[in-house]
Amino acid sequence: MRRALILVACFVSLLCRAEEASQHWPQWRGPMANGTAPHANPPSTWSETEHVQWKASLPGKGHSSPIVWGDQVLVSMAIPTGPKKAPVYNQAEGAHDNLPVDQDHAFVLASYNRQTGKLAWKTTLATAFPHEGGHDTGSLASASPLTDGEHVIAFFGSQGLYGMDLQGKVLWSRDLGRMDTRHAHGEGASPALHGSHLIVNWDHEGASMLHALDKATGQTLWSRPRDEATSWSTPLIVEHQGVRQVIVSATGRIRSYDLSTGKELWQCGGLSRNVVASPVAGHGLVVAANSYDWQAMLAIRLEGAQGDVTDSDQVAWSLNRLTPYVPSPLLLGKRLYFLRHLQGILSCVDLETGEASHGPWRLPVVRMVFASPVAAAGRIYITSREGITLVFDHSQEEDMRLIAVNRLDDTFSASPALVGEQLILRGERFLYSLKAASEP
Repeated sequence: MRRALILVACFVSLLCRAEEASQHWPQWRGPMANGTAPHANPPSTWSETEHVQWKASLPGKGHSSPIVWGDQVLVSMAIPTGPKKAPVYNQAEGAHDNLPVDQDHAFVLASYNRQTGKLAWKTTLATAFPHEGGHDTGSLASASPLTDGEHVIAFFGSQGLYGMDLQGKVLWSRDLGRMDTRHAHGEGASPALHGSHLIVNWDHEGASMLHALDKATGQTLWSRPRDEATSWSTPLIVEHQGVRQVIVSATGRIRSYDLSTGKELWQCGGLSRNVVASPVAGHGLVVAANSYDWQAMLAIRLEGAQGDVTDSDQVAWSLNRLTPYVPSPLLLGKRLYFLRHLQGILSCVDLETGEASHGPWRLPVVRMVFASPVAAAGRIYITSREGITLVFDHSQEEDMRLIAVNRLDDTFSASPALVGEQLILRGERFLYSLKAASEP
């Protein structure tokens, strides 16, 4: 009886924490890990002179998404520091469109007040001369931080993994080694968190690993070698029939691991190299996609999945066109929205069948999109590199309607955060809070 009561208490505690987290934007892809904010109602229109609650100058660059908890907006960045040095050029085979490094960088996590935009604290976690410059459209701070409202995790790949509190104090740190990425394009997979387990995807051109660490201490719970090349996909943690799984989308295989032990549960091939988009899951399915060498999207049934499920009936459906590269899919109920490669072509399919619900649409004005689409209050937000955010009304089941084209004077690669009545947008130079004016 006592054991049963303890289990019930733990279950209720997890539900309460999940409900609390849904009020915030605690991690990459938001509280539901699918791009949606169930309690948010952000504005649909804005400009540099309209509905900007505040605008804060950023001292360093980063493509990591902002996270929000309470009145804190947390942003990671890499800030050039010190004198210029002899530049290091990326010499990786096939490297192209890469930037040389000629300066030390401070790797920083900063907290801004959600209501005023004022800097609350800024913690320098490492200072180093990076061994890779990354792609010219990338950054040295592309992994998003995360929080559970007590612990804060900041991840800078080769420059370390850090456990902090909400006041910016470092509680622990881990050096996981040096990451050498394909074509020297840089690092970017964000960590994932469930309960006490912190999951880190360490896929690169060396010995790839999946790490599970204790969020409170940074101590290793388990590590599993991976036969994988570089991927930039953030792990997804799902629960099915009482088993919590860590799902990682990558070149060789999409793989699932038992969260508690690290044991591989199933795997599925079919994607090409350079996997960036993160998977999403719902209604007993997990969907993974990419579009580098070829276009591919796979929906895998979690029920009965074990061993190698490639080309089996466990694959509920697949697509070979219009699939995403950098932006991750958006899951709204049983509708799956995704962008073609980096382009302004939006598709929508039924999650259970893969059949087109409506679309695809060629989006107006936008050219290149790195940010993942997000949604709240019956609206979908798509932000392009050139500072344009398209807002669609998707409340009508049969179609979507463009309701706004918004422009800001910055370059955007980070995905937006949606909390309360605010939309937080992180550009390369500024951090914006967008909020409709209150009624008089």
